[in-house]
Amino acid sequence: MRIAVFGAGAVGGHIAAKLAARGHDVSVVGRGAHFEVMREKGVTLIHGADTIRGRVRTTDPGVQDVVFVTLKANALRVFAEQGAALVGRHTGVVFAQNGIPWWYGIGLSAERPKPPPLARLDPGIRFLHDKQIIGCVVYSANEVREPGVIVNNVPGNNMLVVGHADDGDTDEIRALRALLSEVDLHSPRTDDIRAAVWGKLVQNLSTAALCTLTGATVKEVREDRRLAELARRLASEGKEIARAHGVDPERAPPRPSGGQSSGAISHKPSLLQDYERGRPMEIDALLVAVLEFARGAGVAAPTLETIVALVVHKAAAKGLYED
Repeated sequence: MRIAVFGAGAVGGHIAAKLAARGHDVSVVGRGAHFEVMREKGVTLIHGADTIRGRVRTTDPGVQDVVFVTLKANALRVFAEQGAALVGRHTGVVFAQNGIPWWYGIGLSAERPKPPPLARLDPGIRFLHDKQIIGCVVYSANEVREPGVIVNNVPGNNMLVVGHADDGDTDEIRALRALLSEVDLHSPRTDDIRAAVWGKLVQNLSTAALCTLTGATVKEVREDRRLAELARRLASEGKEIARAHGVDPERAPPRPSGGQSSGAISHKPSLLQDYERGRPMEIDALLVAVLEFARGAGVAAPTLETIVALVVHKAAAKGLYED
């Protein structure tokens, strides 16, 4: 298959390495030193005791069978501006982002409440038809150790949950799940991609925001009695918000190890990593949109209200978020 990874950072580089190492024709789109090393030497993935290397294309990839868009939610306008050349009428476009996705209202069942306005999340992608949009919830802890080299912190416990925005079970989505599973990226069947979205989101609510405010790792938050109680409240509010919108986050598929936690609890979530490295933060998709879902459904979320205000203030003070 001809596969492109648009935004081949930590997550995208992991996907590219595994696909390329199995002989697929993989192109990557990126920038900076990381991209330049991949151009010269390919991508290297440290995966437990194994080192996986894949050669990738970096120039003129043309129309693809599948495009994985692994940019942060707040950087998707780059794909809106540059991605059309990769996409033909039958190209599947997989959006692998955390938080509430920009496509949430597309194909939504009429039985579910209408979501709040999501204009702040809309990247302006106008060259896709609805059937091409594939949601992807990433359960995988990765980091770029050095340009061209990615470390996966949970070998054997990575999972990509994929599904059409309208939850249609098609030959294309079944083939995609098989492809990912064949390259050791577990991709279980789901008939409700939004359950996976909210399942991961509840997990992020209970850790990412608190880690960002405190500078602590997930482990440190869980081991602090007061922070652990705040995390529990945030998770509880997140589940209530999801259910008010007709979604049961408990229906999210489990990881290979069981449950949905990565097990890599000594790491810092990406939201905190972005803050420490001075990079724009995914606050809208991970936090603000969730609060808007709560307000739209009339769900009281006092803990979330407080935490969002604190994270927004902290990020804005450093110039990493514009309210």
